[in-house]
Amino acid sequence: MSKRRVFDIDFTPDTVAVPVGTTQEKPAEKPTESRRGPMATAISENADALRSRAEAEQKIRAENDRLAHEFVRLKKLGLMVDRIPIGQIGAAKLIRDRREGRDPDLDELKASIKSIGLSNPIRVEENDDGTYELIQGYRRLRAYVELLRETEDEAYECIPAGLVAKGDTLQNLYRRMVDENLVRRDISFAEMAQLALNYTQDEITRAKSIEEAVSDLYASAGRQKKIYIRHFAQLLGAVGDLLKFPEAIPRALGLELRKRLEADAANIPDLREALERAKADTEDAELGVLRSFLEGKRRPAPRTAPRSGVAKTTLRCTVPAGTVRCQARDGKIEMAMERDFSEIDRHKLEGAIAAFFAALEDEN
Repeated sequence: MSKRRVFDIDFTPDTVAVPVGTTQEKPAEKPTESRRGPMATAISENADALRSRAEAEQKIRAENDRLAHEFVRLKKLGLMVDRIPIGQIGAAKLIRDRREGRDPDLDELKASIKSIGLSNPIRVEENDDGTYELIQGYRRLRAYVELLRETEDEAYECIPAGLVAKGDTLQNLYRRMVDENLVRRDISFAEMAQLALNYTQDEITRAKSIEEAVSDLYASAGRQKKIYIRHFAQLLGAVGDLLKFPEAIPRALGLELRKRLEADAANIPDLREALERAKADTEDAELGVLRSFLEGKRRPAPRTAPRSGVAKTTLRCTVPAGTVRCQARDGKIEMAMERDFSEIDRHKLEGAIAAFFAALEDEN
């Protein structure tokens, strides 16, 4: 009889007998990390670090974009202020309404800057080469230049300046300069008129006449003020090259002079001759020459003798715009009323004149 082989079965000590019909609970699994190798753990940690870094960079870019837009917005408003070396600021792009020469109020401005500093920064436009062009603040810049020369203090080497965004039109830059000066009480009609004359001579501007220049530069001014500026421009156009102190001419005197010269062009040579002969060295002396011209006897305009038997008709006519005084004679008709006809469009005037003569020829 063959011998039977016996196999031993070893049970682990942790094995617990489980009764029939019951289910043994599975032991809790160990964390996954315990099954990862060192390389897998390093890759996972690096991925987390890269993800966090990307999120941080995205937040930084978003903040930078926000700050950049805010910077541009404030720059357009002229609210970005920096200290700029005065040697890097030019003042040649815009023709100034300030006359060259000694400014009697400049000493007061310098004293104020010494005492409390510059409370109102100038405004500049940055050029492509890193320099700057002055837009507003000609007197303040002059004050800093003189203070630096007089005191040699490094504090005046740089001036607070608001940065104006580049790309603005020349017309808007002139408007910025003019609108700031319109609030000045001391600015004269002659200064404003001279700027309008210079504006028409600037080849870059679109204005070709005094009317267009005044409309562009003084759009914020009232209608009557614009008329005064145009009248002073006409006066300066006639004798401005002989006037040494045009800014001292009062409004009433300037308007009366312009009216006298417009009424009779023959008065222009008389006034020019009087100014050349007087060679006034002070404001009062020059004003005296102008007043004497108005008070003196003006040269009468040449008149043709009326034809015998030809009468002159004088009448007044009331229209919606006011009362018109009319004189009619052989070969000539004159109409006058309190209105500035120079501001009316030329084509509109031509149409009115054509309608006037068409009505005269109408037999009905």
